[in-house]
Amino acid sequence: MDATVISLPLPALPEGWEAEKDFRAIGGITKSSATARTLEPVGPHFLAHARRARHKRTFSEDDRIQAQERAKKIEENEDSDISEPEDPILLQRDAKDWKTQDHYKVLGLSKYRWRATEEQIKRAHRKKVLKHHPDKKAAAGRADDDNFFKCIQKATEILLDPVKRRQFDSVDEEADVEPPTKKQLAKGNYYKLWGNVFKSEARFSKIHPVPSFGDENSTKEEVENFYNFWYNFDSWRSFEYLDEDVPDDNENRDQKRHMERKNANARKKKKAEDNARLRKLLDDAAAGDERIKRFRQEANAAKHKKRLEREAAERAAAEEARRKKEEEERLAKEAEEKAKAEREAAKKAKEAAKNAVKKNKRVLRGSVKDANYFVEGDASAATIDAVLGDVELIQGRIDADEIAALATKLAGLKVVDEIKGVWKGEIERLLAAGKLKDGEIKALSS
Repeated sequence: MDATVISLPLPALPEGWEAEKDFRAIGGITKSSATARTLEPVGPHFLAHARRARHKRTFSEDDRIQAQERAKKIEENEDSDISEPEDPILLQRDAKDWKTQDHYKVLGLSKYRWRATEEQIKRAHRKKVLKHHPDKKAAAGRADDDNFFKCIQKATEILLDPVKRRQFDSVDEEADVEPPTKKQLAKGNYYKLWGNVFKSEARFSKIHPVPSFGDENSTKEEVENFYNFWYNFDSWRSFEYLDEDVPDDNENRDQKRHMERKNANARKKKKAEDNARLRKLLDDAAAGDERIKRFRQEANAAKHKKRLEREAAERAAAEEARRKKEEEERLAKEAEEKAKAEREAAKKAKEAAKNAVKKNKRVLRGSVKDANYFVEGDASAATIDAVLGDVELIQGRIDADEIAALATKLAGLKVVDEIKGVWKGEIERLLAAGKLKDGEIKALSS
């Protein structure tokens, strides 16, 4: 391509400047004379000039168009890490059938699935909305085409709700790694193939970190830790997502309860089936694990070597066990005697406390008797019954310590007004504490 020549006019000389005296290269001006210089654009400047010349654009027009194209490119490349081709069949899904849709696939997050972050989900949602919004499709002449947009909204709703997302992840079979076949194990790396399976299952663990399957160089302790962990696997996996819809009709409570019981039983059954599935995976992995076979062979070799040592140790252990047993029996006998003594002491203390309560209750009853049941002259049988009934009611509302405190206040009192004052004070205390209600005490409060 021929070089393009551009002739640029020189700026006027500043006032008082003499071209002959100073050497100053300003826009092609030298000390000798002010002359026009020929400039040739190179690199990106040449490409920009060629583009402007080809499309007959001014500098401002070209800058504006380039800025638009850069913005469009940024928009197209945004979230490229979470983009994936859209399945035409997926775009034809019925939004009402949302429970069977693959929410991650709808948002273009199939390769991330349960590992997708909240930010990735939000970005994927924005990108899908920009492409499938009903307004955009209406502009293209497809006014009623909003079915897939509803699928996008439902997928986002599920995946941004921690509870609903966990329920969906619990039944997301697309995230599972199938166990290797015999053919695959014969050709591939046994530990890598099984390791991928258990790495997939580890997402359901309540406990982290999860031991890895390891490789042929794993130690016996590492292998045992792995199998012990997985044979006692604590999974958070549940199956609420597969529940049949419970009717929201309050009038049909029996049907609602029936459906809830049915769902609970179904979840329980699926949980048991999943536990059995995981157990079978472990059994199959252990059956072909050469490390376990090697550890057993090493154990058998060491077993013969240590037999004599073990027998001697067993004899010493038997003697030690005998001495230990005798010591334990002696300590047990002493502990039993001590416990018996403590029981007897506790029994006596309990009896003493019981007798103290009886004694204090007698003091309470005796105080009203000493006060002649708070009447002048001979008290009638009805008056006596009423006063003693109030005393019994109060005794029933307070504990042993309160009875003892009240008995202490009443002990030795003989003046009727003093006795009655103590009882009224106790009644007021119990009313304030809510242990008595207004009107329950009649004779003592009059």
